[in-house]
Amino acid sequence: MAYDMVSLLRMLVDRDGSDLHITVDAPPIGRVHGHLQFFGENPCTSEDTERLMKSIASVDNQQELQEVGGADFGFAFEDIARFRVSIFKQRGNVGLVLRLIPRKIMTFEEIGLPNSLKDIINQPRGLILVTGPTGSGKSTSLATMIDWLNTNFDHHIITIEDPIEYYHNHKKSLIMQREVGVDVPTFAEALRRALRQDPDVILVGEMRDLETIEAAITAAETGHLVFGTLHTTGAVRTIDRIVDAFPSNQQEQIRTQLSGNLKSVISQALLPRKSGFGRVAAFEIMVTTSAIQNLIRENKSYRITSAIQTGHKYGMHLLDEHLMALYRKGVVTYETALAKAQMQDEFENQVKALGLEAGDSQQSKRAG
Repeated sequence: MAYDMVSLLRMLVDRDGSDLHITVDAPPIGRVHGHLQFFGENPCTSEDTERLMKSIASVDNQQELQEVGGADFGFAFEDIARFRVSIFKQRGNVGLVLRLIPRKIMTFEEIGLPNSLKDIINQPRGLILVTGPTGSGKSTSLATMIDWLNTNFDHHIITIEDPIEYYHNHKKSLIMQREVGVDVPTFAEALRRALRQDPDVILVGEMRDLETIEAAITAAETGHLVFGTLHTTGAVRTIDRIVDAFPSNQQEQIRTQLSGNLKSVISQALLPRKSGFGRVAAFEIMVTTSAIQNLIRENKSYRITSAIQTGHKYGMHLLDEHLMALYRKGVVTYETALAKAQMQDEFENQVKALGLEAGDSQQSKRAG
């Protein structure tokens, strides 16, 4: 029996899954609570994947697939859910990955974002970066922050995304959402245009090239609050990634600009819960104090980790500290926490020093 997209998407939603993978020579596979599950027994043929792709992709998306080997777009499934879709070629055949975008925008409490962040994002100007690998929940966290601003302040908010994931309604704020490739050709072009549209807040869905990074820093410098994302983990790597994107003769100037405009770096990871049901986010939060401004300006980013460790009174903490807290409370397994840790040797040593036996749930419960 041939697979159909409606049945597969209903199965994903019913099982509380996050992603659907469709490729030749394997049955459709869903990611459910962080683990892969077969959504059928019969492997997909090349005809199956081609037919399933055409059932949701526009003519323009199909043309882009043929011309450049892939395309990304948003897709609404009835009134049930939205999906971020990636179609691509592999071994000459069509493959698809559909990421479920929850319709409901979660609150700070539901995600686990600390309330101290509300003070950080309620600023008239500056750059706030949300970072982490693909699939770590950056879009979800950003949607929550934008929704909180939208609910509580009369801002003009412009989002620039590829594709648009969460749809925002106008609340106390006026919110405009521009999709790269549909409403505007590039992130950098959208940013340049946004500066002439009287914005208070600008969200840049991805700072993927030098031109976009430069435009985002300029927007923050000229009196706007700018949110951006990077596929880095940790404040140190994020700052180094931005500086290294520029030619060496411009790097000192960029460090100066960053030190004056960067307000916070929020790095996150998404982990499967020990119970096997659902996932939990772990965060690293850096707030740019005057001491951290000096470290950025003086090219001493390697010392920022220590500044975060001693900056708890400002709401800062390292990713590994949050991972340790989740492990001690029995929310995640030792192996899961260790795999996401930035400094794995130190993490292992701390577990031993605390007398926690790796994988001993009773120990971790007592410690929590």
